[in-house]
Amino acid sequence: MSELTAKKRNKLADSKFAGPDRSYPVNDKAHAANAKARASQMEKAGKLSPSAKSKIDAKANKVLKGKSK
Repeated sequence: MSELTAKKRNKLADSKFAGPDRSYPVNDKAHAANAKARASQMEKAGKLSPSAKSKIDAKANKVLKGKSK
C-alpha cells in the first residue's frame, strides 16, 4: 500500500474518504481494499453499524472497479 502521510491525507478532498469524519481513505485501490477490511472488522466488533459498513463498501467498490476519479 502506498504511504499516506498526514500531510498528504490532509490535502485529500472529502470525496476521497468513505467513512464519517474523513475516516477510511479510498484514494487508491490499496486504500479502498483496506477500508473494506477495516470496516468489516469494526462491524464485527460492534463499533460500526451495518448501514455505515455498506456505505463504506459501496464507495470502496467504485474505486476498486476503476469508476472513481
